[in-house]
Formats: sequence, C-alpha cells, structure tokens
Amino acid sequence: MSKQKKSPEQMSFLDHLEELRWHLIKSTLAVVIGGIVAFLLKGFIFDTIIFGPKRPDFWTYRMLCNLSTKLGFDESFCLEELPFIIQSRKVAEQFSAHIWVSITAGFIIAFPYILYQFWQFVKPALYENERKNARGFIFTSSALFFLGVFFGYYVITPLSINFLGNYVASTQIKNEFDLSSYIGLVRASVLACGLVFELPIVIYFLARVGIVTPQILKDYRKFALVGVLILSAVITPPDIASQIIVSIPILILYEISIIIAKIVQKNNVTNDPKYPLV
Repeated sequence: MSKQKKSPEQMSFLDHLEELRWHLIKSTLAVVIGGIVAFLLKGFIFDTIIFGPKRPDFWTYRMLCNLSTKLGFDESFCLEELPFIIQSRKVAEQFSAHIWVSITAGFIIAFPYILYQFWQFVKPALYENERKNARGFIFTSSALFFLGVFFGYYVITPLSINFLGNYVASTQIKNEFDLSSYIGLVRASVLACGLVFELPIVIYFLARVGIVTPQILKDYRKFALVGVLILSAVITPPDIASQIIVSIPILILYEISIIIAKIVQKNNVTNDPKYPLV
C-alpha cells in the first residue's frame, strides 16, 4: 500500500526539511543537465557567446555606431579592433573556465525549472486566493530574469569591455587579460542584471506581506534614484552615456514596482479577512 502524502498541517519540521531537500536535489540535477549540454557545446559557448563582445563586429557595437553616427556624435563606438588579448597563464585555467562557464550556463538554462521547484515547495502553504493571485509567477519571473540576462550581455558587458579594453594608464602597459578575469566580468554582468530585473517580483511579495507599500516606494524614490546611479557607476564604465543607458531600465523597473505595490495593496484591502496574509 502506497504511503499517503501528508498535508502541510500534518508535516513536522523534519518533514519540511526532507521536502526541501528533494526540491534542491531536483534543481541541482537540472543545473547539472544544463551544464552538461553547455559543456558539450564548447565551441558555441566560448567562441560565439563568451568572446562575442570581444569582436568589433558585435551587434551592440554596430548598433551604437549607427546610432551615434545618425545623431552626429563622435565615433567612439565605431570599433575597428579591441586592443587587448586574453591569455591563460595557469595549467588548468582553460579546463577550470570550461567547467564554471558550463555550470553558469546550466543555471541560466535551468532557471525556470528552479523557480518551479521553489513554487512547488511554497504553494502548499498558501491559501487558495493567494495561489490565484500568484498565478503566472514562474513565467513572469523567468521572463524578467532572461530579459536581465540579455540586457547584461548586450549592454553592460560590451560597454565594460570596450572601456576597459581601450583604457590605457601608460603606453608602457599592454592589456593582456587573464581568461578568468574576462569570464568573471561577463558572468558578473549577466547574472547581476538577471537578478536585478527580478525587482518587481521581490516588491510583489514584500507588498503582499505588508513590508512595502506604494507610499514607501514613492517617498524613497529620490534615494532609489541615487542608489541606481551608484549601482550604474559600479557595474558600468565611468562615462555618463553608459550610466544613463544602464539607469533607464532599472528606473523603469522601479516605477513598475510602485504600480505593482498599488495593485497588491488594493487586493489586500478587498481580500476576504478570513484569509490573512501574515
């Protein structure tokens, strides 16, 4: 006779830990499978994706070159070459880079499934109306994450590589970047943007439990603006154009978060009181 699954109310703390363990195992397996696929596609992952922003004909450089030419600006984005080389100075550096790039790619590929496992763990503890209100969570969160990944790859990464690759403190110094340093820049830009673009989802859940309100977000808008500018200065080259390009989508996400908080607050007021949120 099969063992009947316990309801959330019947489960002990250890039962919840066991449930969480299996969700983590499934998520890890998904990352591993995605990583294996990326490992086997070594040529495409490295030559096309990782080293794409290193080529002068990369899509972002061509787009910015055409845009700056049409607007009558200088041609700093019209590149003929990026004056640096990427080198491997450790015996196992290329193999190690291959492994870690594959793991990162596996995480990105498996992100929707990881969210699904997280949702499967949390869903039994929610009321029926809360489940309905959170419908579309996996799709929306995944879409925002991938949008952030693309933004990090096609905007922040090329802007950073263009600036740092051309920066010269002295003519006596040649730019010869280590493989791990270059990949670290690409990985940090992509993953950081992917997570930053989850801001509306975070605000949604904070608003659901009453930690954040639309008024709080409005009152702290000017501080958020300063924070966004500081964040843009940290993750982009120190020029005004790059910081503005990065700041605009983050500020748009912040304004969207205010709208989301308003909707959640309205729903909280109209919800049946027998279904408390906290």
